[in-house]
Amino acid sequence: MKFHQLLHQRDLLLRQARLANVAFAYQRLQSFLARCGRAGLRGTFVLREGDAEDGLPWPTLVAEDASQAVLGEHFIEEDIVELADLFTFVDGGGRAPERRFRLGEIEQSILPALRRELEGAGMPPPEPATSAEGIAERD
Repeated sequence: MKFHQLLHQRDLLLRQARLANVAFAYQRLQSFLARCGRAGLRGTFVLREGDAEDGLPWPTLVAEDASQAVLGEHFIEEDIVELADLFTFVDGGGRAPERRFRLGEIEQSILPALRRELEGAGMPPPEPATSAEGIAERD
C-alpha cells in the first residue's frame, strides 16, 4: 500500500478499528456476565483504578453484595484489568478513579448499546446464548 492510499483509507480504517473494538467489548462483557452467573455473583460491584503510590498498580474489583472470596476465585488480576479497559472504552475513553455498577447495568444498558452500534454498521453479533455454556471463554 502506498502512502497516499493509506491516507485516503484512513477514515475507513478508523471505522473498522472502532467496530472491532465494539465487537470485542460486546463479547468480553458477555463473557464476564456469564462467568459471574456461573460463580453465583450478583449485585453491586466497585471497580477502582490502581494507584502505584498506594501500592496497587492495577485495578481492583470489590463485590459489595457477594462474596469477595468467590470473586477472587473466578477472576484474576488480568481479568480485572481487562474489565477496567472495557469500561474505559464504553465510557468514551475517560477513566474514573472508581466506578460502581450492577451486573444488570451491563446486561440492560451497555450490551444493548454495543449491539445497536454493530447492527447499525450491518454487523450484528450472534444472538446471546441461552446458557453459560454457549458463551466463549478466554483460556
